[in-house]
Amino acid sequence: MKNLAYAIRPLALDMLSTLFFAGVFALTKSVIVATAIGMAVGIGQVGWLLLRGRKIAALQWASVGLVIVMGSAAILTNDPRFVMIKPTIIYVVVATSMLQPGWLTRYTPPDGLVYLPRSLMVGAGYGWAALMALTAVLNMYFAFFTSAAVWAAFLAIFPMASKLTAFAIHYAVFRAIARRNALAGVSFAEAPAAA
Repeated sequence: MKNLAYAIRPLALDMLSTLFFAGVFALTKSVIVATAIGMAVGIGQVGWLLLRGRKIAALQWASVGLVIVMGSAAILTNDPRFVMIKPTIIYVVVATSMLQPGWLTRYTPPDGLVYLPRSLMVGAGYGWAALMALTAVLNMYFAFFTSAAVWAAFLAIFPMASKLTAFAIHYAVFRAIARRNALAGVSFAEAPAAA
């Protein structure tokens, strides 16, 4: 669970400014007020991390940049869709990074990893990339073809619910396979290199 929290934390922090925007926009129907608050939250997050001496990851810098650029565009045009498509951009970036074979290996405990075949790790990584890409496409659909209230409901429910469901399935399947292979004495540990 610790590894999941570590992996999801940047996305959850990124979504905070967008969720604030969605909530305020749903309540006030004011693009300017909602965008200004969303921008303040995004900038405040980075400011808080800087004050605490924390390193700002590239994705977080990109996120705050998107908050400022898309928020400014939304205010100048009075069109909330500029802010509404921000999650799509982030999910596309994350999905693309998940296309790297074996990225999931670093999030799997080493004692279980020896009982899981590499092909499973690579395939599951691609499955996660597909889920992120699906979320990006759905966000774009809800941003352009539904009301802001429907989009806000989608954003509040689907991204987190789909990832938690996928994680539960992922965890159960990987655990069952690792346990079965451990009991059968099947190991996928790489042999040490010859000296």
